[in-house]
Amino acid sequence: DGTVSNFQQASCEGEHRFEVSARENLATYPSSEFGRNAPMPDLTRQAQLREELCQSPTLRYLGGRFDPVGRYSIAPILPPAEAWAAGDRTMLCGVQSTDASGVPLLTTGAAAEQDQAVVAQPGECVFVDDSRSLRLVDCAENHHLETTSIVDLGAVFPEGTPSVEDQDRHLQEACTQAAIDYLDGEENLYQSTLQPYWGTLGQASWIGGSRSVNCSLFHVNADGGFANLNGTARAGREALLIDGQPPAEQPPRNPLREQPVP
Repeated sequence: DGTVSNFQQASCEGEHRFEVSARENLATYPSSEFGRNAPMPDLTRQAQLREELCQSPTLRYLGGRFDPVGRYSIAPILPPAEAWAAGDRTMLCGVQSTDASGVPLLTTGAAAEQDQAVVAQPGECVFVDDSRSLRLVDCAENHHLETTSIVDLGAVFPEGTPSVEDQDRHLQEACTQAAIDYLDGEENLYQSTLQPYWGTLGQASWIGGSRSVNCSLFHVNADGGFANLNGTARAGREALLIDGQPPAEQPPRNPLREQPVP
Protein backbone atom coordinates (compact mmCIF):
# COMPACT_ATOMS: atom_id res chain seq x y z
CA ASP A 1 0.00 0.00 0.00
CA GLY A 2 3.03 2.26 -0.22
CA THR A 3 3.47 2.73 3.55
CA VAL A 4 6.88 2.59 5.19
CA SER A 5 7.52 2.03 8.89
CA ASN A 6 10.32 1.59 11.44
CA PHE A 7 12.27 4.67 10.37
CA GLN A 8 15.78 5.08 11.70
CA GLN A 9 18.13 7.88 10.71
CA ALA A 10 21.41 6.62 9.27
CA SER A 11 24.52 8.08 7.73
CA CYS A 12 24.52 8.00 3.94
CA GLU A 13 28.07 6.65 4.13
CA GLY A 14 26.76 3.50 5.78
CA GLU A 15 24.02 1.08 4.79
CA HIS A 16 20.61 2.64 4.18
CA ARG A 17 17.49 2.15 2.06
CA PHE A 18 16.39 5.74 1.40
CA GLU A 19 18.31 8.98 0.95
CA VAL A 20 16.31 12.13 1.68
CA SER A 21 16.62 14.90 -0.90
CA ALA A 22 13.83 17.26 0.24
CA ARG A 23 10.96 17.68 2.69
CA GLU A 24 7.55 18.92 1.60
CA ASN A 25 4.80 20.07 3.96
CA LEU A 26 1.57 18.95 2.31
CA ALA A 27 -0.38 21.08 4.79
CA THR A 28 0.51 24.10 2.66
CA TYR A 29 -1.44 22.60 -0.25
CA PRO A 30 -5.26 22.69 -0.65
CA SER A 31 -6.85 21.67 2.65
CA SER A 32 -9.61 19.83 0.81
CA GLU A 33 -7.03 17.22 -0.20
CA PHE A 34 -4.57 17.22 2.70
CA GLY A 35 -6.67 18.68 5.52
CA ARG A 36 -6.71 17.29 9.04
CA ASN A 37 -9.42 14.73 8.29
CA ALA A 38 -8.24 13.86 4.79
CA PRO A 39 -7.23 10.25 4.03
CA MET A 40 -3.67 9.44 3.02
CA PRO A 41 -3.03 9.69 -0.73
CA ASP A 42 -3.33 6.37 -2.55
CA LEU A 43 -0.52 4.93 -4.68
CA THR A 44 -1.72 6.70 -7.82
CA ARG A 45 -1.70 10.08 -6.07
CA GLN A 46 1.68 9.32 -4.49
CA ALA A 47 3.10 8.75 -7.97
CA GLN A 48 1.69 12.12 -9.04
CA LEU A 49 3.18 13.81 -5.97
CA ARG A 50 6.54 12.29 -6.85
CA GLU A 51 6.42 13.98 -10.25
CA GLU A 52 4.92 17.24 -8.98
CA LEU A 53 6.94 17.78 -5.81
CA CYS A 54 9.93 15.42 -5.68
CA GLN A 55 11.41 15.36 -9.18
CA SER A 56 12.90 18.86 -9.37
CA PRO A 57 14.35 19.14 -5.84
CA THR A 58 15.83 15.66 -6.10
CA LEU A 59 17.55 16.45 -9.40
CA ARG A 60 18.98 19.61 -7.79
CA TYR A 61 20.10 17.56 -4.78
CA LEU A 62 21.92 15.14 -7.08
CA GLY A 63 23.58 17.97 -8.98
CA GLY A 64 21.80 16.89 -12.15
CA ARG A 65 23.40 13.43 -12.05
CA PHE A 66 20.48 11.04 -12.41
CA ASP A 67 20.26 8.14 -14.84
CA PRO A 68 16.55 7.62 -15.61
CA VAL A 69 17.19 3.93 -16.31
CA GLY A 70 19.83 3.51 -13.60
CA ARG A 71 19.88 1.85 -10.21
CA TYR A 72 18.14 4.69 -8.36
CA SER A 73 14.54 5.85 -8.50
CA ILE A 74 12.94 8.99 -7.10
CA ALA A 75 10.30 8.22 -4.48
CA PRO A 76 8.14 9.93 -1.82
CA ILE A 77 7.60 8.68 1.72
CA LEU A 78 4.49 9.77 3.62
CA PRO A 79 4.19 9.80 7.42
CA PRO A 80 3.11 6.55 9.10
CA ALA A 81 -0.67 6.16 9.33
CA GLU A 82 -0.73 7.09 13.02
CA ALA A 83 1.26 10.27 12.41
CA TRP A 84 -0.93 11.19 9.44
CA ALA A 85 -4.05 10.74 11.57
CA ALA A 86 -2.48 13.03 14.18
CA GLY A 87 -1.98 15.76 11.57
CA ASP A 88 1.57 15.20 10.32
CA ARG A 89 1.71 16.13 6.62
CA THR A 90 5.48 15.96 6.06
CA MET A 91 6.38 14.11 2.88
CA LEU A 92 9.98 13.05 2.36
CA CYS A 93 11.39 13.06 -1.17
CA GLY A 94 14.46 11.02 -1.96
CA VAL A 95 16.15 8.27 -3.90
CA GLN A 96 16.22 4.54 -3.39
CA SER A 97 17.32 1.39 -5.17
CA THR A 98 14.74 -1.39 -5.41
CA ASP A 99 14.59 -5.02 -6.49
CA ALA A 100 12.34 -6.32 -9.26
CA SER A 101 9.41 -6.38 -6.82
CA GLY A 102 9.91 -2.78 -5.76
CA VAL A 103 11.35 -3.61 -2.33
CA PRO A 104 14.03 -1.07 -1.29
CA LEU A 105 17.55 -2.49 -1.20
CA LEU A 106 20.40 -1.63 1.12
CA THR A 107 22.86 0.77 -0.49
CA THR A 108 26.05 2.41 0.74
CA GLY A 109 27.32 5.92 0.05
CA ALA A 110 25.66 9.12 -1.13
CA ALA A 111 23.79 8.58 -4.40
CA ALA A 112 25.38 11.60 -6.11
CA GLU A 113 28.80 9.99 -5.66
CA GLN A 114 27.86 6.51 -6.91
CA ASP A 115 28.02 4.79 -10.26
CA GLN A 116 24.32 4.65 -11.12
CA ALA A 117 24.55 1.77 -13.58
CA VAL A 118 22.46 -1.35 -13.00
CA VAL A 119 24.89 -4.27 -13.11
CA ALA A 120 24.89 -7.92 -12.11
CA GLN A 121 27.79 -9.56 -10.31
CA PRO A 122 30.01 -12.15 -12.02
CA GLY A 123 28.39 -15.57 -11.76
CA GLU A 124 24.84 -14.19 -11.58
CA CYS A 125 22.31 -15.15 -14.25
CA VAL A 126 19.85 -12.77 -15.88
CA PHE A 127 16.47 -13.29 -17.55
CA VAL A 128 15.43 -10.81 -20.26
CA ASP A 129 11.65 -10.44 -20.50
CA ASP A 130 9.56 -9.33 -23.47
CA SER A 131 9.87 -5.67 -22.45
CA ARG A 132 13.69 -6.05 -22.38
CA SER A 133 13.69 -5.66 -18.60
CA LEU A 134 16.35 -7.64 -16.76
CA ARG A 135 15.91 -9.65 -13.58
CA LEU A 136 18.26 -11.88 -11.65
CA VAL A 137 17.33 -15.56 -11.46
CA ASP A 138 18.90 -18.75 -10.19
CA CYS A 139 21.17 -20.12 -12.90
CA ALA A 140 19.27 -23.43 -12.77
CA GLU A 141 16.18 -21.58 -14.04
CA ASN A 142 15.62 -20.30 -17.56
CA HIS A 143 17.95 -17.39 -18.20
CA HIS A 144 19.51 -15.62 -21.15
CA LEU A 145 22.75 -14.16 -19.81
CA GLU A 146 25.44 -15.43 -17.46
CA THR A 147 27.52 -12.56 -16.12
CA THR A 148 31.28 -12.82 -16.48
CA SER A 149 32.52 -9.38 -15.38
CA ILE A 150 31.81 -5.72 -14.69
CA VAL A 151 33.66 -3.16 -16.83
CA ASP A 152 34.17 0.40 -15.59
CA LEU A 153 34.01 2.46 -18.76
CA GLY A 154 34.76 5.62 -16.80
CA ALA A 155 38.35 4.49 -16.46
CA VAL A 156 38.54 3.77 -20.20
CA PHE A 157 36.86 6.99 -21.35
CA PRO A 158 37.73 9.68 -18.77
CA GLU A 159 36.96 12.57 -21.14
CA GLY A 160 33.43 13.12 -22.41
CA THR A 161 30.71 10.69 -23.43
CA PRO A 162 31.98 7.78 -25.56
CA SER A 163 30.04 6.77 -28.65
CA VAL A 164 28.42 3.36 -28.75
CA GLU A 165 30.90 2.42 -31.48
CA ASP A 166 33.86 3.32 -29.25
CA GLN A 167 32.34 1.33 -26.40
CA ASP A 168 31.79 -1.66 -28.69
CA ARG A 169 35.39 -1.60 -29.90
CA HIS A 170 36.70 -1.72 -26.35
CA LEU A 171 34.14 -4.21 -25.04
CA GLN A 172 34.57 -6.71 -27.86
CA GLU A 173 38.09 -7.40 -26.68
CA ALA A 174 37.43 -6.90 -22.97
CA CYS A 175 34.37 -9.17 -22.86
CA THR A 176 35.97 -11.89 -24.97
CA GLN A 177 38.88 -11.99 -22.53
CA ALA A 178 36.44 -11.89 -19.59
CA ALA A 179 34.64 -14.94 -21.01
CA ILE A 180 37.93 -16.82 -21.41
CA ASP A 181 39.00 -15.96 -17.87
CA TYR A 182 35.57 -16.80 -16.43
CA LEU A 183 35.59 -20.27 -18.01
CA ASP A 184 39.28 -20.90 -17.30
CA GLY A 185 40.40 -21.04 -20.90
CA GLU A 186 39.52 -20.37 -24.51
CA GLU A 187 38.91 -24.07 -25.19
CA ASN A 188 36.20 -24.17 -22.51
CA LEU A 189 34.55 -21.15 -24.12
CA TYR A 190 34.67 -22.89 -27.51
CA GLN A 191 33.19 -26.09 -26.13
CA SER A 192 30.38 -24.22 -24.35
CA THR A 193 29.19 -22.82 -27.75
CA LEU A 194 28.31 -19.60 -25.92
CA GLN A 195 29.36 -16.17 -27.15
CA PRO A 196 30.46 -13.01 -25.34
CA TYR A 197 27.76 -10.37 -24.92
CA TRP A 198 27.88 -6.84 -23.51
CA GLY A 199 25.76 -3.77 -22.98
CA THR A 200 26.58 -0.15 -23.74
CA LEU A 201 25.61 3.17 -22.15
CA GLY A 202 23.54 5.80 -23.93
CA GLN A 203 24.28 9.49 -23.65
CA ALA A 204 21.53 10.13 -21.08
CA SER A 205 22.82 7.36 -18.84
CA TRP A 206 26.42 8.56 -19.11
CA ILE A 207 25.53 12.17 -18.33
CA GLY A 208 23.28 10.88 -15.54
CA GLY A 209 26.17 9.18 -13.77
CA SER A 210 26.35 5.59 -15.03
CA ARG A 211 29.78 4.24 -15.93
CA SER A 212 29.71 0.44 -15.71
CA VAL A 213 28.40 -2.33 -17.96
CA ASN A 214 28.33 -6.11 -17.78
CA CYS A 215 30.08 -8.66 -19.90
CA SER A 216 28.06 -11.87 -20.19
CA LEU A 217 27.69 -15.15 -22.04
CA PHE A 218 24.69 -15.92 -24.26
CA HIS A 219 23.55 -18.07 -27.17
CA VAL A 220 21.54 -17.03 -30.22
CA ASN A 221 18.44 -19.12 -30.93
CA ALA A 222 17.08 -20.05 -34.36
CA ASP A 223 15.00 -16.87 -34.49
CA GLY A 224 17.97 -14.61 -33.79
CA GLY A 225 16.95 -13.95 -30.18
CA PHE A 226 18.23 -15.15 -26.83
CA ALA A 227 18.26 -18.91 -26.30
CA ASN A 228 17.07 -20.18 -22.92
CA LEU A 229 19.99 -21.37 -20.82
CA ASN A 230 19.85 -23.67 -17.80
CA GLY A 231 22.81 -24.30 -15.54
CA THR A 232 26.08 -22.45 -15.30
CA ALA A 233 28.69 -22.60 -18.04
CA ARG A 234 31.34 -22.73 -15.34
CA ALA A 235 30.31 -26.31 -14.53
CA GLY A 236 31.18 -27.47 -18.05
CA ARG A 237 29.14 -28.38 -21.10
CA GLU A 238 27.73 -31.45 -19.32
CA ALA A 239 25.90 -29.20 -16.85
CA LEU A 240 24.58 -26.72 -19.45
CA LEU A 241 21.36 -26.82 -21.48
CA ILE A 242 20.65 -24.51 -24.41
CA ASP A 243 16.95 -24.42 -25.32
CA GLY A 244 16.63 -27.73 -23.50
CA GLN A 245 19.51 -29.45 -25.31
CA PRO A 246 23.18 -30.00 -24.43
CA PRO A 247 25.63 -27.76 -26.31
CA ALA A 248 26.26 -28.97 -29.85
CA GLU A 249 29.37 -31.04 -30.34
CA GLN A 250 32.20 -28.85 -31.56
CA PRO A 251 34.59 -30.02 -34.28
CA PRO A 252 38.18 -30.57 -33.13
CA ARG A 253 40.60 -27.73 -33.73
CA ASN A 254 44.32 -27.36 -34.00
CA PRO A 255 45.75 -26.15 -30.67
CA LEU A 256 45.92 -22.39 -30.40
CA ARG A 257 49.45 -21.09 -30.60
CA GLU A 258 50.69 -19.01 -27.72
CA GLN A 259 51.17 -15.33 -28.45
CA PRO A 260 54.86 -14.55 -29.03
CA VAL A 261 56.59 -12.81 -26.18
CA PRO A 262 57.79 -9.36 -27.33
